[in-house]
Amino acid sequence: MTSKQIRLNRILKQDGKTVIAAMDHGIGGITPMAHLEFPRTLLPQLIKNGADAIITTPGIVRLSPDLFAGAGLILRIDGGPSSLTGDWGKMEIIRTVEDALRLGADAVIMMGITGTPDEAHSLAVMGQIAARCDDWGIPLVAEMLPGGFTAKDVTIEQLIISARLGAELGADIVKMRYKGPAESYQAVASACYVPLVVLGGSRQSPDELVQEVMQSQIAGACGVAVGRNLWQSDDPGQILSRIVKAVHS
Repeated sequence: MTSKQIRLNRILKQDGKTVIAAMDHGIGGITPMAHLEFPRTLLPQLIKNGADAIITTPGIVRLSPDLFAGAGLILRIDGGPSSLTGDWGKMEIIRTVEDALRLGADAVIMMGITGTPDEAHSLAVMGQIAARCDDWGIPLVAEMLPGGFTAKDVTIEQLIISARLGAELGADIVKMRYKGPAESYQAVASACYVPLVVLGGSRQSPDELVQEVMQSQIAGACGVAVGRNLWQSDDPGQILSRIVKAVHS
């Protein structure tokens, strides 16, 4: 679809890779917010230092529509539970695909939970959203969560199954965690026949983060989506520039 490809081109650059800054954590009440507390200050730093796309919420889009020039907009359309309950398995669709288009989104993102009692509902809804995205020519980013939000560790086999499910259900990009070594993760990337983006995950040092990003590229990932490792750091722009170099160089 021409319209979907044009929108994907705003997220995946000419080398087929992408660096995405995630600014959607506020919708879940995650703290400390650090730099995310002031999105109109944070956004220009991230875009100036090379973010290809931004994952964010309807509220931040409405607050800062003038600041998104130069980066693709990926809108989170699911939510519901917050850190006040921690009932993360109960994610629901809170904005429609049409809502996302009215807000100017280039893509939408939602969770896909596997290996928990909530799996059937989560994946069925993902399939329905993928069909709606096809109707409107807007890409779907599937954030696949093997074991759900509470899983401390996952196996390569779980990652393979989850990545493949995201692709099979109609996602245009799959976002999921990285698990080394790169030689093992190659099986995950191979099983996922759409672009695979790894997430930045829990807090780690900038050096550890950049090393993990480089290993994921060796394994076949096409980029990374980083959230708290940027906005909970002292200098989000400096860390992002290092990540951009690791992915696009």
